[in-house]
Amino acid sequence: MKIKVQLSMVLNLDKCIGCHTCSIPCKNVWTNRKGAEYMWFNNVETKPGIGYPREWENQSQHKGGWILGKGGLRLKAGGRIHKASRIFHNPNLPVIDEYYEPWTYDYENLITAPRKRHQPSIHPRSQITGESMDIKWGPNWEDDLAGVCETGGRDVNFNGIDHAVYLSFKRVFMFYLPRMCEHCMNPACVASCPSGAMYKRDEDGIVLVDQERCRGWRHCVSGCPYKKVYFNWKTGRSEKCIFCYPRLEAGLTTLCAHSCVGRIRYVGVVLYDADRIHEAASAEADREVYPAHLDLFLDPSAPETIAAAKSQGIPDHVMAAARRSPVYLLAKTWKLALPLHPEFRTLPMVWYIPPLSPVESLAASEDIRTAVDNLRIPVKYLANLLTAGDEKPVRTALRRLAAIRAFMRSLRVEGRSDATIAASVGLDPDSILKMYDLLAIARLEDRFVIPTASHPDRSPLHTMQGCSGFPECR
Repeated sequence: MKIKVQLSMVLNLDKCIGCHTCSIPCKNVWTNRKGAEYMWFNNVETKPGIGYPREWENQSQHKGGWILGKGGLRLKAGGRIHKASRIFHNPNLPVIDEYYEPWTYDYENLITAPRKRHQPSIHPRSQITGESMDIKWGPNWEDDLAGVCETGGRDVNFNGIDHAVYLSFKRVFMFYLPRMCEHCMNPACVASCPSGAMYKRDEDGIVLVDQERCRGWRHCVSGCPYKKVYFNWKTGRSEKCIFCYPRLEAGLTTLCAHSCVGRIRYVGVVLYDADRIHEAASAEADREVYPAHLDLFLDPSAPETIAAAKSQGIPDHVMAAARRSPVYLLAKTWKLALPLHPEFRTLPMVWYIPPLSPVESLAASEDIRTAVDNLRIPVKYLANLLTAGDEKPVRTALRRLAAIRAFMRSLRVEGRSDATIAASVGLDPDSILKMYDLLAIARLEDRFVIPTASHPDRSPLHTMQGCSGFPECR
């Protein structure tokens, strides 16, 4: 057993209000330069829809991620020889129009225009060419279902569902999906890079790009099934989300999580068995990848895990953080959080709690099972998004979310603790209360449990002299 540490995130879609507040600080800090205008390391999409870039989920078009063939697990876009033959022409690469051509406006014209009879106007200008352009797409073009009547039919999550029914006025549904790099355990972008510039940090699992080694072949862009690696057209290098690792090393959370007004994000570490990654990613059926992925997570409180971690040099403060990790609780213990498109076989480490709706039906319903089956958002759609079409884990998560609401209603409105509600979803009242505390009213230190970086002697940096500037370091 080879124990590795993975920094991870869980997002509660039941609370996301689609305000894009997470995207703005990320954009201002990490992509505020020439060549990165079209990049959004963190973006918020409205579902249903085809997203940014257009149809990023359609791997029959983009050939991202892994597939299981006769020879075992292999990249969907082909191996080294195949990629070498396409270094100068990659047909699977998204073009700029599939993201959007970034634009600005000639605001100075409003000030310097001469006196005239009509109000001066400004036209969009490309930030790439500087020429006037017609705007045809954007990073959140489908925000709040805008244009979904035209694009919704191409949403692959409608597989097995009559999309026309759920895009009609009376049956339409929506929820928000914030997206960022998944920092996968089995990253296809790293395996796709011919120059070896993409790598996964050994100490925390964050996937990064070595700008000195990158040669701009862009196979990482097409290899990533989530399309969260971007090509900087100015520098000729690939760029991506770095999980705000300079902040994490100081014990601070990511900018997107820190700025989230809905408090939907949870950041923590999990321990996993690196020796079993290939086994989990090679699960025979797509639906078996998620449970195999979950089995990789190691219980940080188990004596055998503690002993193995100590023998392999994992610091005590990292182990302590793993035992308090909200990610482990939400994904492994309570099975509320689920991975995004596990069928891509990259073993993603940004997980999602499915949205529960509508509130009125759940509050009035006495049968949690019936309430979940009658949600406005089809369970099948959520299953296609989060569990490769397997509805059972989604139903489990939704019923437990519904049980929290029903139990707290019995406690606060009726003045009694109804243990039968917890028992109906395989939990006890204490677990329900802990879930409520973490999902509804958790403090910052409970939502973000991040160990600081370690010195080579394995002591936390914040305990050493010379560390200053952060409250956690004092």
